[in-house]
Amino acid sequence: MNSISPLPSLVIKGKTIRVPIIQGGMGVGVSLSPLAGAVAREGGVGIVSSAALDRIVSKRKGKKCSTYEAVFEEISLAKTAGGASGINIMVALARDYDDTVKAAIDAGVDVIISGAGLPLRLPIIKNPKETALIPIVSSARALELICRKWERVGYRPDAVVLEGPLAGGHLGFKLEDIQLESNRLENLLPPVKEMAVKYGDFPVIVAGGIYTYEDIVSFLLIGADAVQMGTRFLVTEESSANDAYKQAVINADTEDILVAQNPGSPCGLPFRVLKGSPMFQGILEQKRKPLCDKGYVLMKDREGNYTQCRAKADDGGSFCICNGLLSSAGYNPQTEDPLYTVGDNGYRIDKVTTVKKLMDELTGKTVTIF
Repeated sequence: MNSISPLPSLVIKGKTIRVPIIQGGMGVGVSLSPLAGAVAREGGVGIVSSAALDRIVSKRKGKKCSTYEAVFEEISLAKTAGGASGINIMVALARDYDDTVKAAIDAGVDVIISGAGLPLRLPIIKNPKETALIPIVSSARALELICRKWERVGYRPDAVVLEGPLAGGHLGFKLEDIQLESNRLENLLPPVKEMAVKYGDFPVIVAGGIYTYEDIVSFLLIGADAVQMGTRFLVTEESSANDAYKQAVINADTEDILVAQNPGSPCGLPFRVLKGSPMFQGILEQKRKPLCDKGYVLMKDREGNYTQCRAKADDGGSFCICNGLLSSAGYNPQTEDPLYTVGDNGYRIDKVTTVKKLMDELTGKTVTIF
C-alpha cells in the first residue's frame, strides 16, 4: 500500500487556504451559507451563489430584503464557520451586480469570483480592501483582456478560475467548440498559466469536470494551483438544492446530461442541464411558456432601463432561468417548473453524502492505493 501525499495549501492575496479546493458557486439557492460554511470548516473555500439572494433570504426571514441586505447577511452567516468563504457573482446579472459586489466587500468576504461574462469593471465598483478579486475565464485571451483593463486602474487579479467545457451551468464556449481537443481543460491550462505569470504570477484555479482526488493531483502536477468543484458538492446534505433536484442527479445517466442552447439560457451562453428537468421538457414539448417575471438577467434598453430579456421576448427559444432555478431551490415550485443544472460528470454521483466525507475523499484521507 502506497501513502497518499497531502494536497498543498493555497495562498490568495496573502491568505493561506489549507486545502486547494474551492467549492463552486451554484445558483440559484444551491450554494448558500450552510454549504459554504461546511466547506470552509474543512479547510477549503466555501462559496455562496449571489443569484436571487434577495428572494431566497426574504423568504427565509419572512420580510423583504434588498440585494445588498441579503448578500451581506448570507456572507456573514458563511463567515461564522471560520476559514475562507466567498461569493460567485455572475456578470450577466447586471441589474444587481454593483450592489452585490459592495455588500460582499462590506461583509468582509474573502474572495469574489465573477464570470458569465467578463468582469471588466469589478475593481472599480468598490475598494476591495482584503477581499480577493478572481475572474472566471475560458481562455488566455480573455484573461489578457481582463488584466489589461484592470491594469489601467492599478489592479491585477488575485487569482483566476479557468473553467473548461465540462462544467455545469453557463459555459464560456460556442456550442460547436465544446468538444474540440484544444478546449480540453488540460490543454487550456498552459497558456492561461503563462498569462498569469506574465501579469503578476497569481494562482490559477482549474474548474470543469474535476471529480476525484486523482484528478486534483493530476492538475496540480501540470501547473494548476487549486481546483474549483461544483457538482461534487451539489448532492451533499449541506447543499440547499431540494430533494427532488438531488435525486434527479443521482438517477441521471450519461445521456441525461446535455448542453442546451435552443432552447437555452436567455444569457445566450450554452448551458449544461439535466434534460429531464421539468422546465426544459415543458419547453421542448411546448406545453406552456415559462413565466418571466423576476428579471435577474434583464439587460438595458436604449433608454438605459433594465427591460430586455430573451426569455421574455421569445421564450420559445429560451427557458426562464430565473424561475426555473428558483423552483429547483424550492422557492416557487407552485408557479413554475424546476430547471436542474449539473456538470458533465454528474452521472457518477450515486448517493447523498456530507461535506466532511466528501472533503476527506477529495484530500486523499479516505483513498488507498494498492
